Amino acid sequence: MLARVITFAIDGVTPRQVWVEVDIRSGLPSFTIVGLGDTAVRESRDRIHAAVLNSGFKFLDRRITANLAPASLRKAGPGFDAAIALALLAASEQVPAAALRGIAVFGELSLGGELRDSPGVLAVAEGARRAGCTQLFVPRQRAREAALVGGLEIVPVRSLTEAAGVLRGQPVPAMPDQRTGGSPPTAPPDLSDVRGHEIPLLALEIAAAGGHNLLMEGAPGTGKTMLARRLPSILPTLSRADAIEVTRLHSVAGLHAGGLITARPFRAPHHTISPSGLAGGGSPPRPGEATLAHHGVLFLDELSEFQRPALDSLRQPLEDGSVVIVRGQRSLLFPTRFMLVAATNPCPCGYAGVGDRCSCGELDLRRHRRRLSGPLLDRIDLLVDVRRPQDSELRAPARTSSEQVLTRVSEARQRQRRRLRASGARCNGEMDARTAQRSVRCDEDGLAQLGRAYETGALSARGRHRVVRVAQTIADLDGRERVRRSDVLLALSLRQRSASELLMSA
Repeated sequence: MLARVITFAIDGVTPRQVWVEVDIRSGLPSFTIVGLGDTAVRESRDRIHAAVLNSGFKFLDRRITANLAPASLRKAGPGFDAAIALALLAASEQVPAAALRGIAVFGELSLGGELRDSPGVLAVAEGARRAGCTQLFVPRQRAREAALVGGLEIVPVRSLTEAAGVLRGQPVPAMPDQRTGGSPPTAPPDLSDVRGHEIPLLALEIAAAGGHNLLMEGAPGTGKTMLARRLPSILPTLSRADAIEVTRLHSVAGLHAGGLITARPFRAPHHTISPSGLAGGGSPPRPGEATLAHHGVLFLDELSEFQRPALDSLRQPLEDGSVVIVRGQRSLLFPTRFMLVAATNPCPCGYAGVGDRCSCGELDLRRHRRRLSGPLLDRIDLLVDVRRPQDSELRAPARTSSEQVLTRVSEARQRQRRRLRASGARCNGEMDARTAQRSVRCDEDGLAQLGRAYETGALSARGRHRVVRVAQTIADLDGRERVRRSDVLLALSLRQRSASELLMSA
């Protein structure tokens, strides 16, 4: 007898529909799984055999063939176990085969027949809704996550026995209670802890308001990392659509099992990370830190210590908001719309420009500068020197708090959303050149100032476009739609010191 059920394979971060077909007929006893599965799929034969017997069902001594179609799609992971087992029970007439119509099944089986926590359930639920399924059987631990997708009945099951009972007509198990255990989420560090740093605080606010990339340079201990780790406290919360997308990405990576992620991601990988770990890759291809920081912040501390190939792998993600990974004639798209925030020392010893403390020679300085490629630095909107605060500043009250800055940032983002509604961009940092030319209105003095900066060679064509975007964000924070000369000057001074020095002397 033949039985079919729908399941899904996670191809990169995208769910792909898979038909599980199980055929049982007379012949020498065997159990074969075909359909281009990896080692975990091939090993599922033993898991399913033990799970079926330990759940009280019969495992027929016949020729059993399980096909995962389409055969051209590579299948990886143990998430096909439950679907194969239920199709096997339907083919052996231990559950009604008609009950499998219109449902999808996803989950790993233990040897005792329990459905185990399986990453990627949210992506599977989205795929099941698009495929027109009416029900989705998932491990009980992941039911709340799958329920974030509307228009689909989620069946939370603990075991193969419970899933078979539902197919036989037993009531659908109730959804698990919302998780309330554990410690409440901790609030991110607040800007009220910062003393001094007037210019870096301004740059941090502009970066948050417009979604701009930021590089902070300074001697060790001046507060670069402290400032960067307070950026999440001034970022607006995610919209529901963006929150579901972030939750899906983290679920596929196996980093989240629960409800909706509402806080923007903040990823801070170590400088020993490989290019595939940063931009994505591997076999099978997996999302990298750039994708896990989607709609959030990718913080690279000690930027000059990262491998040059790893940093250069971020060029396309920063420019396009996505990265294409090609492996074995397969092309996978990973979203990478993140804010890059980085911190670095000005030289190997870290004390260049701080009195006579620097001990680096000219060769050391050249080698240090070569670590950061010009094309990568050209994609960074804001470059800020972080200097050591004065003693009087350390003893003075805080300049501001995250609550105050968040209010201004949220108002600026609302202005950007209204202005960019038709373009698809969410903030100024996502504007392409055509959108910026159409949306940004700059007065004549501002355009003239920008032209002088470009003619001096201080800016590339890309740099000119990025200065315009930052200037628009400055105007948005000030409650204005039109960009002024002062906005352009501030944007230039925050992009590179050489540009500001040339302009101020002009």
